[in-house]
Amino acid sequence: MSEIVVSLPDGSKLSVDRGATVEDVAYEIGPGLGSDTIAGVVDGDLVDKADPVHDGAEIVIVTEDSDEYLRVLRHSAAHVFAQALQRQYPDAKLAIGPPTDDGFYYDVAGVDLDADDLTDIEAEMESILDSDLPIEREIRSRDAAFDTYPDNRFKREILEEEAAGEDPVSFYAQGDFEDLCQGPHVDSTGDIGAVTLLNISSAYWRGDEDNETLTRVYGTAFESEADLDQYLKRREQAQERDHRKLGQELDLFSIPDVTGPGLPLYHPNGKRILDELSDYARSLNLDAGYEPVETPHLFRTELWKKSGHYDNYVDDMFLQDVNDEEYGLKPMNCPGHATIFDQKSWSYRDLPVRYFEDGKVYRKEQRGELSGLSRVWSFTIDDGHLFCRPEQIEAEVNQVMDAIREVLGTFGLDAHVALATRPEKSVGGDEIWEQAESQLRSVLESAGIDYDLEPGDGAFYGPKIDFAFEDALGRKWDGPTVQLDFNMPERFELTYTGEDNADHRPVMIHRALYGSYERFFMVLIEHFDGKFPTWLAPEQVRILPISDDQLGYAHRVKNELDDFRVSVEDRSWTLNRKIRDAQEERVPYMLILGGDEAEAGTVSVRDRKERERGDVAVEDFREHLRSEVDGRRLDPDFIDE
Repeated sequence: MSEIVVSLPDGSKLSVDRGATVEDVAYEIGPGLGSDTIAGVVDGDLVDKADPVHDGAEIVIVTEDSDEYLRVLRHSAAHVFAQALQRQYPDAKLAIGPPTDDGFYYDVAGVDLDADDLTDIEAEMESILDSDLPIEREIRSRDAAFDTYPDNRFKREILEEEAAGEDPVSFYAQGDFEDLCQGPHVDSTGDIGAVTLLNISSAYWRGDEDNETLTRVYGTAFESEADLDQYLKRREQAQERDHRKLGQELDLFSIPDVTGPGLPLYHPNGKRILDELSDYARSLNLDAGYEPVETPHLFRTELWKKSGHYDNYVDDMFLQDVNDEEYGLKPMNCPGHATIFDQKSWSYRDLPVRYFEDGKVYRKEQRGELSGLSRVWSFTIDDGHLFCRPEQIEAEVNQVMDAIREVLGTFGLDAHVALATRPEKSVGGDEIWEQAESQLRSVLESAGIDYDLEPGDGAFYGPKIDFAFEDALGRKWDGPTVQLDFNMPERFELTYTGEDNADHRPVMIHRALYGSYERFFMVLIEHFDGKFPTWLAPEQVRILPISDDQLGYAHRVKNELDDFRVSVEDRSWTLNRKIRDAQEERVPYMLILGGDEAEAGTVSVRDRKERERGDVAVEDFREHLRSEVDGRRLDPDFIDE
C-alpha cells in the first residue's frame, strides 16, 4: 500500500498508509494518544476520528484535553436534546442542531413549545445521559438517507444542497434515535457530564425571512456539574451587565420596532459617549498622519461591482432603484476611499497616503442574528485606509498595531489576536494572497505578539489581523482590525509614479481602531458595567444641594465647572434619595452642598465608590477633574489623592 505524508502541530511530518483515518494517525503517533482520540482537526476543519486523511493534510488530534473537545461534547448534547424532544413529541420535525461558542441550539418544527416545557425535556435528557448510550456512526447511501426522511423537508433539503454529491452520507445513532450529521461526537451519552436548556426563540429556516419560522431551543453542556454551575453563575452575572439592559437603564440607546430592526437610536447620554470615542479616535488618527475624508451613504452599484463587493456582498446589501439605475447603501467605506485616492496623481515621495472617516455603513444581517448593538443593520466604522509602497508595509502595519494597543490600554481591555487567512470566496491570485499573509505573519512574529491562526476567516480581498474582545460569558467579539489588500488597488487600477518614472501599484491597508462604534460601545458598556471612566461618562458630576436653600450656591459651583458635564439635582428629595439616584445612574462624582459648604465656599466630594472627602475647594476639585479627564484615567481617583 502506498503512503502519504501528513503534518503535525509541531511542524513534523508523519508517513501513514493511504486511506488512513485520523484515529490511525493518532495510533501511529502513540498508542495512548490513539486510545484517547475523540476527533480530529484536518486543515482547520473539525472531523470524525474515522474520517480518512489526505496527502499533505495538517492534522490536530482532539482528545478530552483539547480546546475543541467541548464543542464536540456540545454537538452530542444537541442530539440528546433532539432525542428527548422526539420521545415526548413524536411529531416534531428536526432541522439543524449545531454547537455554538457557549452551547448548542436545535431548530425544530411541528411542535408548539414554551419555556415551561423545557423542564420536562431536560429531565428526559438527564435520563438519556444516565443510560450511557453508545453514539455510533453509520454510513448510508444517498437513496437510503432520503428514505429515512420521507416527510422531513429540512433534512431532505440538507441532502439536496449541503450534502449535494455526497454518497454515502453519515448518520449518528444513540439508542432509539438517529440523525443525519457529519459529526464528530463523543463516544457515548454518558460522556456528557451536565446539560441544561436555556431559552426558546424563533428562527427562519436557513436564516431566510421568506422561509418557514422554526422554534429554536438553546442549551449548553459541560464535562461536569461543577463546570455547568460555574457557567450559570457567570451567565447570571453577565445578564446583569447585559448592554441591552444597561442601555435602557442608563438611557443610552434604543432599537424600537417602529424604526426597523438593527437600526439603533442613540439618546443624548449615548451620543455623548460616542462623541468622546470619536474625538479620541480622531486625535489618534491626526497624530498618525491620517487626513479626514467623507463619503456618501449611497453609491451606484457599478462601484460595488468594480470593488468586488457586489459579487461577494450583494445578498447583504440594501439595494434600490433610482431613475432606472441600481444604487446600494454602502456596506464598506473602502471603495470610496480608493476612489478619492484615484482622483489625483501620486509620486512615490507622497506615499504613504492615509485617510480616515467615521463612516456609516449598512449590512442586511438576518433578523434572527440581530442582537442589541452586537449585530445591527446600520453601524459606524472608525475606518482608515492607507496607500503605501510595498517596502513601507511593515512600518505602516506596526504603526497601526501600536495605535490599537494604545486604545486597548486606554480602556483597560484585553484582546485575543488572530491572523485570518484566505476565505473560500475571495478575489485575487494565489501568489498575491501568499505574499499578503506572509507580510502580516512577519509583522506579528517580529513584534513578539501571540496569535491564533484562523484559516479561511479573512476578508474576500485580503488577509487580516483581528483583535477580539471577550465578554462576561467568554464569547469573543470582533474589534480592531488591520487588513492587507493587494486586490483593490488592482481592481481600481491605482498607481503612483516610482523613482524610475514608471507606474507602480500601491498596497492598500484597511484598519479600524475600534472595529465599529456599535460593537465597541457594547463591549465598553459590559466591560465597565455602565460605570464609565469620568472622561467618557455622559454626566461627570452631579451637584446635590441638601435643601433648596443651597440651590443658588449649587448653580454657582456648576458655573465654575462649566467645561465639564455637570448637572444640579433640584428635585425636592431627601439627600439619601439624591445619592441613591446618582449611584444607580453611575455618575462618577457627586458634590454635596449643605449650609456649611455654602458658607465656606467649599464642596463635599463623594464618588460612586461611596468614598467621601469634605471641605474641598472648588478650584482644587476642578483642577483634579481636568487632569483626570485629560489623562483618560479609568477610575474616579480624587479621593485617592
